Amino acid sequence: QVQLAESGGGLVQPGGSLRLSCVASGREFSVNTMAWYRQAPGKERELVAVISRGGSTKYADSVKGRFTISKDIAGNTIHLQMNNLKPEDTAVYYCSGDATYSTTYYTPTYWGQGTQVTVSS
Repeated sequence: QVQLAESGGGLVQPGGSLRLSCVASGREFSVNTMAWYRQAPGKERELVAVISRGGSTKYADSVKGRFTISKDIAGNTIHLQMNNLKPEDTAVYYCSGDATYSTTYYTPTYWGQGTQVTVSS
């Protein structure tokens, strides 16, 4: 089993920045691709950014140029640097992971509990 633990959420003003982190533990060697999703109130969960063990990345159009996904060398920790945050970025952000090596055909198997990000003045 794999456990995912997010951290770094909080309240930030529009235009500000936050950095989310997610640590995989347990059978983390079975996770090859990890991603961030988010879910705003009344909306469906959506993919924000995904990164493979090889470093390939993919982003939602709404965050391109503002968010950056990265991973540590060991590969069991990912980060999401969020800059120029907007009120519409407000959501619960979830970390996810899967054994696939593909960022294109990514379907999460494991989920974290989520961390709240609120962008408001």
